[in-house]
Amino acid sequence: MKLSIGIVGLPNVGKSTLFKLITKQEVHIANYPFATIDPNVGVVAVPDERVDKLADLTHSKKKIPAVVEFFDIAGLVKGANKGEGLGNQFLANIRSVQAIVHIVRCFKQGDIVHVDGEVDPVRDIETIETELIFKDLDTLERAMGKAEGEARSGNKEAIANLETLKRAKEVLESEALLALEGHADILDNPKVNELQLLTAKPQLFLLNGSPDEVPDAVKEKIKGMGFEYVVANLADETAVPDLIRAAYAILNLISFFTTGEDETRAWTIEKGTKAPQAAGVIHTDFEHKFIRAEVVNWQKLIEASSWSSAKQKGWLRLEGKDYVVQDGDVIEVRHG
Repeated sequence: MKLSIGIVGLPNVGKSTLFKLITKQEVHIANYPFATIDPNVGVVAVPDERVDKLADLTHSKKKIPAVVEFFDIAGLVKGANKGEGLGNQFLANIRSVQAIVHIVRCFKQGDIVHVDGEVDPVRDIETIETELIFKDLDTLERAMGKAEGEARSGNKEAIANLETLKRAKEVLESEALLALEGHADILDNPKVNELQLLTAKPQLFLLNGSPDEVPDAVKEKIKGMGFEYVVANLADETAVPDLIRAAYAILNLISFFTTGEDETRAWTIEKGTKAPQAAGVIHTDFEHKFIRAEVVNWQKLIEASSWSSAKQKGWLRLEGKDYVVQDGDVIEVRHG
């Protein structure tokens, strides 16, 4: 499982600056042979000291951190849905991402022109969110045209799907986002889910500027939308790690580890994942052939100084199919 994030925002808000920071910190892509990396995709290692410490302990030949893919698209402008600017035509490129980072300009630097003439973060947020809504409405209308044909057959499932698509459209026409609370039943519908609607994705706001440049009205706006924000001056290289940590939190993602002489590796799963499904992230066969897992907390393993010592101290546990994997678990899977 790999975390993927799409970057949206107006022109000149810091999107290019963020992407330069990301590509500067890119991991060596040879470790990820199944990833197709285009010029607008940056792959960054998740900052995690646990990988380094476990690799030192077991003298691993390789260290493979969890990774995040960032997808960058052209800046959006007001009226993008009607053909203004270039950004709208690229929105389809971020349909497959798990979350959206919305960059909002809060810095006042006068020599960098604002597309609308002056800095107004609240207005800018509304501009981008409106464009996401319009893009999704266009997607829904096309899907409804097909669904109407299927519903004419009298098939109950097709009729129910059409009704759910109509409800999704009503939500967006009210200028609300599908990611907000109260729309879970709409998003659970397979027909809606397969559309990968942008307004159904969790959003994380990156407020580009120093803390004293961020108006309270912006924070209140984002809080009212039900989303989280990170304040970061994109001239500061710590912005990317802070962003990744926040993205993990909003998506309820955690890491577990495998370690040995060959490699130490971090694996990304959702909080609440049981041992067989976590094993399936390592290799699909492991989920179906899962017998049990040997589990120890990473700190306990470091303290014990070896796997066998952790076992002697009683810190190594045998866990079955109902075990819920915890953040920081080091796991060895036993399988058929």
